[in-house]
Amino acid sequence: MPGFPEMFPKDEHNATLVANVHPPDWINPEPAPRYNLVVIGAGTAGLVSAAGAAGLGARVALIERRLLGGDCLNFGCVPSKSLIRSSRAIADLRDAARLGIRAASGEADFAAVMARVRAVRARISANDSVRRFSREFGVDVFLGNGRFTSPDAVEVDGRTLRFRKAVIATGARPVNPGIPGLDDAGFLTNETVFSLTRRPDRLAVLGGGPIGCELSQAFRRLGCEVTIVERAPRLLTRDDPDAAAILAGAFRREGIGLKLHTTVAKVATRGGEKLLHLVSGTSSETLAVGEILVAVGRAPNVEGLGLDAAGVRFGPRGVEVDDRLRTTNPRVYAAGDVCSRHQFTHTADAAARIVIQNALFFGRRKASALTIPWCTYTDPEIAHVGMSERDAMAAGIPVDTFLRPLSKVDRAIADGEEEGFVKVHVKKGTGRILGATIVARHAGEMISEITVAMAGRLGLGTLADLIHPYPTQAEMIRQTGDLYNRTRLTPLVKKIFGAWLSLTR
Repeated sequence: MPGFPEMFPKDEHNATLVANVHPPDWINPEPAPRYNLVVIGAGTAGLVSAAGAAGLGARVALIERRLLGGDCLNFGCVPSKSLIRSSRAIADLRDAARLGIRAASGEADFAAVMARVRAVRARISANDSVRRFSREFGVDVFLGNGRFTSPDAVEVDGRTLRFRKAVIATGARPVNPGIPGLDDAGFLTNETVFSLTRRPDRLAVLGGGPIGCELSQAFRRLGCEVTIVERAPRLLTRDDPDAAAILAGAFRREGIGLKLHTTVAKVATRGGEKLLHLVSGTSSETLAVGEILVAVGRAPNVEGLGLDAAGVRFGPRGVEVDDRLRTTNPRVYAAGDVCSRHQFTHTADAAARIVIQNALFFGRRKASALTIPWCTYTDPEIAHVGMSERDAMAAGIPVDTFLRPLSKVDRAIADGEEEGFVKVHVKKGTGRILGATIVARHAGEMISEITVAMAGRLGLGTLADLIHPYPTQAEMIRQTGDLYNRTRLTPLVKKIFGAWLSLTR
């Protein structure tokens, strides 16, 4: 059986994790004559596909060469949000004086924080464990490299698995930007950063996207000197520019260095330091750090799968699929980061549900019909759903935008969290919601209200009629509905309404 990346440090938490998601003593089962569904890859998309299909009575095989749970459990959502929780706690402690609380300045015990991250990951790993999927769901779990040998067969660990339908759910991995000297100097990615037990004194983060921003703020709050190097002129280029500007301001106040519109020409070493040679326009400088975290993007895992033998077309952006997530081989589907431009756990989950219906039940569900929210878990959080104003303009759709700042919301004032807003875009002249952005400390908890409205085709005016508990920060969503409703009161309507009121006095 092929090995897998060792999890460091070798403590009880990582021992529990490995025992759950890639047990060394696991013996692959004898294959069934033919499977209704063979799933390659046991990240979110693969696990949901396997469990969902097996729960409906299908005979399912699940193949994973590394760790069940994929990126989300092992290197992404679970460890990063656990780290962010600790970093928020110490930030609140340092900010307590502003709320009238006398507290010690507080200092993070970095080793204890990282031990908690590993403990949380180990606990949650039971949900994705090999034995759970085998015993509870009845899935045949195969640990090893799976590759297609024909349009209807996969080989793993010397065994051939024949299938009626298959799902490619092999995910994606961090991109190595190929900067001269970077490999020799050594660097971290989201797959290795959670193995740290000692805090880096100085950290350079290459990339100002969601992963780079989340980890930059967390490490800064835990006492690390952090500098973000981003080739674009701003952070979070996929998000609302006003939202990105608020985050940049928050980062600067917290002491995070921002080198925007800057590239790394080369990396060298000097003693125990890593030297980044930065170029911005006609100027250049050298940045000395202890560690480098690379977060410049992700590449789909398509190598070594035998896709040509299966007749599955793929390219630099991953496996090619149609709107029903079917590949160029009608027996084979794909879901998750290996084929999606929306590389989120919840998108992979939704895609897997589409695959189950379309592959096993002759369904015709379309991925393009999904209403997909996302959130960057910085402080404040930035959550988005649907179209941005830029997207609408590119599609030739005129929009009206309604904005409500947090500074006008009573609960935000009471919380001392006034920096942020909700911005809702509707099709011009209508209440049809096209998209929205929320910037607030718990924006990720709020965006679902707008997602439900969009999926249920409820207009913005309807949100004004919803009763929200007072006081809550989510009231600002209702208040955007009020703003929209006021635009419907034309001068003529106001005049008639005023005349009617005068008659009823």
